[in-house]
Order: sequence, then C-alpha cells, then structure tokens
Amino acid sequence: MGKETWKPGNMLYPLPVVLVSVADHAGNKNVFTVAWAGTVCTNPPMVSISVRPERYSHQMLMETKEFVINLTTKKLARATDYCGVKSGRDVDKFKEMGLTAIHADIVKAPMIEESPVNIECKVSQVQKLGSHDLFLAEVVAVHADEAYMDENHKFHLEAAEPIVYSHGTYLTTGEELGTFGYSVRSTGKKIKQKK
Repeated sequence: MGKETWKPGNMLYPLPVVLVSVADHAGNKNVFTVAWAGTVCTNPPMVSISVRPERYSHQMLMETKEFVINLTTKKLARATDYCGVKSGRDVDKFKEMGLTAIHADIVKAPMIEESPVNIECKVSQVQKLGSHDLFLAEVVAVHADEAYMDENHKFHLEAAEPIVYSHGTYLTTGEELGTFGYSVRSTGKKIKQKK
C-alpha cells in the first residue's frame, strides 16, 4: 500500500486539548477550548495559543493580554467539548459545566479548580496569521494539584487521566512506553557478543 496525497492542512495530531480561561477589565470571565496550544520556549518559559478573532474570548485576550491554560482530563472531557462548541456570548460555561473559577496568583483570569494543572500566562506578542491569531505568552506561574503528588513530591499527571484531541476525537493518553532517554539508557544486562 502507498500513501495518499492530501491538500495542505493541519494534520499534526494528537494535540493537547486545554481549557483556556480569560477575563476582561470589568471582571467578566469566560472559558473556551483550545486544541492549538503548545510549548515554544524553556527559558523564559513560553507557550502559545491560536484563537479565531470571531471567538468571544478573543476580545478579552486582546484587552487584558492574560489567560490561564487549564489541563484537561477524562473527567473534564464533556466540559472540554462543551466549552469548544458553546459561546460565552450565550451561556455561562462555568455554571453550565459545574466548573469552579478560583483566583490566580498573578493574572486576573480565573483558574479552573477541577483541572490538575493551571498555567498563568501573560501575552508578549500577538501575530495575526489568517484564520487565527497566535498569542505568544510568558508563563508567570504554574499550579499543580497536590492530589497527584506522591510522598516524594513527584507529580503524576497520568493519574489524572489527561486527554488529547486527534482530528475531531478526544482520546485518553494510554499506557507508558518509556521515559525520556530510555532508548539509550543502560539496562544493566550484558549484551552477548557474536563470535
């Protein structure tokens, strides 16, 4: 079998699917789903999200230049989908999905208490790209739920059952295949040399 050629498109899947929370200067808040989010730099820690200008939250992002990325889980899958198809213009998504908005340490946008990780972000640059605007942001604080920390204070996100998005489908992340560097790490077993 060969490969079928398709027209150019976004086929970089799976993607992290996150709930992004925002607020305006008047204190109005909203939460919406973003699948086009990513890490862009380690030092300083930076992330990006891509948002269509017609989205209700876009004006809040442009006004305050702040947002919170809230990681999603199997328990949050329904809320994640709902917040991607319903508009904050029409409904209070926090209320409808039973999401608890809590104060962040630095930004005015709320965090979602039910999320295992909340990433506070301040926008440093907005790039108008076409169908989406790219919000490049510096991470100013990270909050991790202590429920997923072991006795050695190691964080276990896998215990929260994180989800990803792939071409219209939400998926759990599955089984662990190895840890960083496992392909070159010594196993302690001696390899028999062929004679």
